[in-house]
Amino acid sequence: MSTLNEVLDQRVGEAAHGLYEKLDRNRVRCYACGHRCPIADGQAGVCKVRFNRRGTLYAPWGYVGGVQCDPIEKKPFFHAHCGALAYSFGMLGCDLHCSYCRNWLTSQALRDPYAVVPPVAVTQELLVREALKQGARIMVSTYNEPLITSEWAVAIFKEAKAAGLATAFVSNGNATPQVLDYLRPWVDLYKVDLKSFDEQHYHQLGGRLQPILETIRRLYAMDFWLEVVTLVIPGFNDSDQELTRLAEFLVGVSPNIPWHVTAFHRDYKMTDPDDTGPETLARAVQIGRKAGLRYIYAGNLPGEVGDLENTRCPNCQELLVERLGYLITDYRLTPDGRCPTCSTSIPGRWDPAFLDQITTHPYVPR
Repeated sequence: MSTLNEVLDQRVGEAAHGLYEKLDRNRVRCYACGHRCPIADGQAGVCKVRFNRRGTLYAPWGYVGGVQCDPIEKKPFFHAHCGALAYSFGMLGCDLHCSYCRNWLTSQALRDPYAVVPPVAVTQELLVREALKQGARIMVSTYNEPLITSEWAVAIFKEAKAAGLATAFVSNGNATPQVLDYLRPWVDLYKVDLKSFDEQHYHQLGGRLQPILETIRRLYAMDFWLEVVTLVIPGFNDSDQELTRLAEFLVGVSPNIPWHVTAFHRDYKMTDPDDTGPETLARAVQIGRKAGLRYIYAGNLPGEVGDLENTRCPNCQELLVERLGYLITDYRLTPDGRCPTCSTSIPGRWDPAFLDQITTHPYVPR
């Protein structure tokens, strides 16, 4: 029986020329993520899925590790296409190894022997047809780290855009200028997990803080629609000092970036900390507000955080979008994305009207 590595080695195509360069002695350097791996002939990068064969870099192609239909609020995007169905696909592999990863079955498939998800061969045309059949309005690359599978995502997104769908990345943000330039024509929405504001914490996760900060600055400057998520983990990244520095950094990029502070639940290898309570999320929201952020949301505890799931006008405090978890219970924005009371423009990618919701819960299409 073939190993997972052997199966995946057959589901590849040459990496995009802008995402790697050839070096001497058949070595290459990959620019798909912030590790910028120099890869010797016959070896793979940190991600385990991009590999060098006789001086040519190969990248994943032509498969998915899973698909799911999600409310866009699950991604989470709160300032884009409220209530829309997001057809979400994932592949295998990641450039980090977070011990609390909720998608570890796909992201850690080549690192953890217990993470075994067989790839399913598909075409980009088939995925887009299925998305349209389900009623999706957005195609999302998620569940593993999409940067390391950018070529396949772009192939799908080209088909998706031709069919009138919006597109999105749900990413750890460990990008490079090269990969963001490659993605820019094809990706509309981009969510970054800013996991910490401490360099040592990022080392524990297998990365560095600075590339993520540079990515956030660059995404905003390049006019991707950007939202940032921080999973607040007791004893790891929940100190007032760290949350303050993180919020102040975001304000320095733009006070209009939506910041989602979400609750940790024990998962994968991180079973020691307590689950995050609503009072911790409320504290993070207050820290963000004091720093100057205008749109802060508490997530993963629906119905337990009061008004902190809702969007309000930062000028007059009018309730604009009311939520309970992924459910939109009220929507009052004008067709051009303004507060109906004071006409303040609310940044986002809004639809001319709320188009209702197909579902408020994720489901796997048949």
